[in-house]
Amino acid sequence: MAYPEPLIIPMREDLTKHGVVETRSPDDVDRVIRENGTVLFVTNSVCGCAAGKARPAVGMALLNTKRPNVAATVFAGADVAATAHLRERHLQGIPASSPSMALFRDGKLVWALHRFEIESRQAPQIAEILTQAFDQHCA
Repeated sequence: MAYPEPLIIPMREDLTKHGVVETRSPDDVDRVIRENGTVLFVTNSVCGCAAGKARPAVGMALLNTKRPNVAATVFAGADVAATAHLRERHLQGIPASSPSMALFRDGKLVWALHRFEIESRQAPQIAEILTQAFDQHCA
């Protein structure tokens, strides 16, 4: 059962206000990864570490000079089919977690940040890790 949409609208907006594109279906996930070169994918969540750490870090990191062509998101517990598809098709071998972040280049996973790596840091530290990944993998 998915979270009620009115509950999560502000949590979605925490990312979309920074230009992050929502993917709500498996087709959306595939299209974004296939068509956009370098893609940051954020698995959003209702938990406190998403609110206080992951989402703010994404906003900070997207101010970096080098950044992905597109930043996209699925919402675990809401975009159920899209989240499952991202995990099963594109994040094979990566344990499911939310929040989490993954960077794709030309359709291939090149970098990932798991929930345990988010929980143990503050937003500016996570943003720095993201910008290092952007600097390494984004043209």
